[in-house]
Amino acid sequence: MTVNMTKGQAISLQKNDGGTLTAVRMGLGWQAAPRRGLFGSRTREIDLDASAVLFADKQPVDVVFFRHLVSDDGSVRHTGDNLVGGVGQGGDDEAILVDLARIPVHIDQIVFTVNSFTGQTFQEVQDAFCRLVDETNGQELARYTLAGGGQYTAQIMAKVHRAGTGWQMTALGTPANGRTFQDLMPAILPHL
Repeated sequence: MTVNMTKGQAISLQKNDGGTLTAVRMGLGWQAAPRRGLFGSRTREIDLDASAVLFADKQPVDVVFFRHLVSDDGSVRHTGDNLVGGVGQGGDDEAILVDLARIPVHIDQIVFTVNSFTGQTFQEVQDAFCRLVDETNGQELARYTLAGGGQYTAQIMAKVHRAGTGWQMTALGTPANGRTFQDLMPAILPHL
């Protein structure tokens, strides 16, 4: 059963049977919002990019994004860059696979971001979401849908962080401005 998350909400990544999740997929999806023009409505391709920034004690130690598809330790993997969005038609346009069991013990948080590399704002995006899927069985565990657009070019979407012996996911949904994950670091740090 999927949990529809609200901004700031955290959920445990324990399985219903008490077991621990071992591998998850953070899927991101979006579509271009139709724009009214002289000749009716039309859409423009939107290139959003998903990134996962790995932190150890509030310090960034690795990042996975379209130019670095696999973390240095191999535990986090980006499935590839989607340049237009909407391809998934409700499914994932970009996905980042996280092997929770392989994440080194010093990594305590992974922050997921999405940004417009081309500088388009979220006013031009509709139906943007992130979702967490149990990669072992394909079951969607949680979904966070962005509400409304805005004059920003990025979102700090969610984070997965250690909680005791397991992991939690927290929906963040914080608007930011930047074309790359590096531009977003000042907006990420308050969420650690």
